[in-house]
Amino acid sequence: MTKYVCHLLFVFCLFEPVKAHGEIVTGDKLYSVELLEHDLKLIQTKYQQQVIVKSIGTSHFGQPIWAAKLGKGKKNIVIIGSHHGREWMTSTLVMKMLETYADDYKEGRIWPRSTKILDEVSIWFVPMLNPDGVSIQQNRIDTLPIKQQRQLVGMNKGQTNFKRWKANGIGIDLNRQYPAGWSSLEKVPKVPSYQFYKGKKPLEAMEVIAITNFIKDINPSIAVAYHTAGREIFWNYKNGNHLQRDRKVAKKMAKLTHYKLARPPKEATGGGFTDWFITTYHRPALTIEISYLVGETSPPLSVFKEEWKRNRYVGLKLAKEAKKIPVHTHNSKGDGENN
Repeated sequence: MTKYVCHLLFVFCLFEPVKAHGEIVTGDKLYSVELLEHDLKLIQTKYQQQVIVKSIGTSHFGQPIWAAKLGKGKKNIVIIGSHHGREWMTSTLVMKMLETYADDYKEGRIWPRSTKILDEVSIWFVPMLNPDGVSIQQNRIDTLPIKQQRQLVGMNKGQTNFKRWKANGIGIDLNRQYPAGWSSLEKVPKVPSYQFYKGKKPLEAMEVIAITNFIKDINPSIAVAYHTAGREIFWNYKNGNHLQRDRKVAKKMAKLTHYKLARPPKEATGGGFTDWFITTYHRPALTIEISYLVGETSPPLSVFKEEWKRNRYVGLKLAKEAKKIPVHTHNSKGDGENN
């Protein structure tokens, strides 16, 4: 009997998902700029043969915007977190994905999902596009000059608690800054604010300039921007001749995550990262909203475990999809805002 039980335990262990991922990114604490940089250093040290980390630019307040490459593939996909300050849980998710895949790739694991695709398609992770906004949302403005602190309070409608802050450090909503239908966006608010201010012109914010230049450099086959909240996937904005292809990719992600697939609106508003990517590169781009709806604040830490379970294999699945998409040298003429 004992021998039989031991055999069962051995078989169970063979098929139990390996949990020794180093646990650098735990998902059980507020994810700050400092914690992000701490975790990136540990990951870079532990997986120095698998991961390359570099800065792709700086925020308005001079904080670096980090990107990490995993894989040997000549093709790329890109996964971005924290366009918005209050959505820092997406940074935790993107970092957890980076760490988990790096560990599996280093060890050559093939179960429950093989990372072999990373030999052909690399994944670029940009975990926190808006470090200033994240710091503000987490009520960490005491290092700023008094004048700037007062300006932020003004943009926040006089409130000194910044839990609802979405914008960057100067009150521009980064996901309303891209040259794809920007001119048709509402001009409300008309001045810098904690959310929705689109700026005086597209590509005004330093963070958006950094990410668009970076995208041009790496020429990815698929792009993902993680947001909160609503457990929904948006994928459609003037997809043109690639509507069916892009819908198939989105449906696969909806099936994987058990998120709702958004219905294309009759009149898309534009201005967002994925809108710009789709119309400029004519390749699939997804806006993935994690967490249940929480209102104007960040999701609670208690939801992370569930969101990680739903999204754990998104990067690897998209890398496999990217393998099917032909990528040519991009020519920007006639793209973007003019589409």
